[in-house]
Amino acid sequence: MVKDLFERIQNNKGPLGKWASQAEGYYVFPKLEGELGPRMQFHGKDILNWSLNDYLGLANHPEVRKADTDAAAQFGAAYPMGARMMSGHTKYHEQLENELAAFVMKEAAYLLNFGYQGMVSIIDALVTKNDIIVYDVDSHACIIDGVRLHMGKRFTYKHNDLESMEKNLQRATKMALETGGGILFITEGVFGMRGQQGKLKEIVAMKEKYNFRLLVDDAHGFGTLGKTGAGAGEEQGCQDGIDVYFSTFAKSMANIGAFVAADKDIIDYLKYNLRSQMFAKALPMIQTIGSLKRLELLRNSSEIKDKLWENVNALQNGLKEKGFNIGDTNTCITPVYLEGSIPEAMVMVNDLRENYGIFLSIVVYPVIPKGIILLRMIPTASHTLEDINETLTAFEAIREKLVNGTYKKIAEETTVDVS
Repeated sequence: MVKDLFERIQNNKGPLGKWASQAEGYYVFPKLEGELGPRMQFHGKDILNWSLNDYLGLANHPEVRKADTDAAAQFGAAYPMGARMMSGHTKYHEQLENELAAFVMKEAAYLLNFGYQGMVSIIDALVTKNDIIVYDVDSHACIIDGVRLHMGKRFTYKHNDLESMEKNLQRATKMALETGGGILFITEGVFGMRGQQGKLKEIVAMKEKYNFRLLVDDAHGFGTLGKTGAGAGEEQGCQDGIDVYFSTFAKSMANIGAFVAADKDIIDYLKYNLRSQMFAKALPMIQTIGSLKRLELLRNSSEIKDKLWENVNALQNGLKEKGFNIGDTNTCITPVYLEGSIPEAMVMVNDLRENYGIFLSIVVYPVIPKGIILLRMIPTASHTLEDINETLTAFEAIREKLVNGTYKKIAEETTVDVS
């Protein structure tokens, strides 16, 4: 008899799913309530929130809320109906594309419904089975999934390692000469877990020696880095060397959707070959018109980004002054590395949320090495210096409990109450 397809699923819930009964609703799939912002509610308690990617605080900006509301009143949630190629194309989509292209200093841009599926589809469209992909081992899941669709060869290099990049470019060049294909190099403007910028300037310089095209996912750099906020390429002075620039609206733009920007001939090709857009409903008008307002604020309200970086520097400098290890982040993303086990991490997070009113993301093995706890914070323009000082005080307290064995003892004696 053929094996039941669901037998594996029922017996193996996966590396994260196996923790569902203990973690769901508290450590994963938590329910945050109240208006989006630094102060929300969790399990009926007020918390200070460091887990929103709303870098510029636009989610509740009055002009943004009004633009969203007006668009909803005028067009509803359904308009336009259909894919862009068939019936879902509007002047507002074109306007947003033109303004985005100008903002990131590219000839043209194309809107995407979602960042994740957009990146998967971009990779799929750019390469054939004869082409070679070279990409960072720490790339976001959307890049990994896009690369998985590739029917040709692909090589990973060690994270942000120039020697490993060059070694794999040499391998890719040799392979491409055999297949008659080209090379697509993929990296990120900002790596979302550790907060490091991708080494874009150095990668662009390698194009003088190796014939490849560069695709950059700048989800966390767009709006936060560079003089104008155009991202990591602008920050490093190499935006011209990025052949295909991608970003999502889900971070600085506090919205749904994404875009890709490049030379016009490349965008024209992608418009007719991105399967995730050709066969999917167009980005709704609420998101499209709302993003026009958000982009206007990005361009014209530099004080918002200034406030963001005031908070970033205050938080990161405060952590370093108190002896915390925040790695080598050079972006808004603020990781704090501590030593401890997964049970200790669970007790710590419970303590942070229940007794200190601090809500943040926690990362443990297998995402990072065993014995390491990563507390990941996203400072925003909406946070205050009071929020930062409150958090620094709480961090000193939990570090003491971790070091003196309090969390280890609790973990050994009890099960953390997540009800």
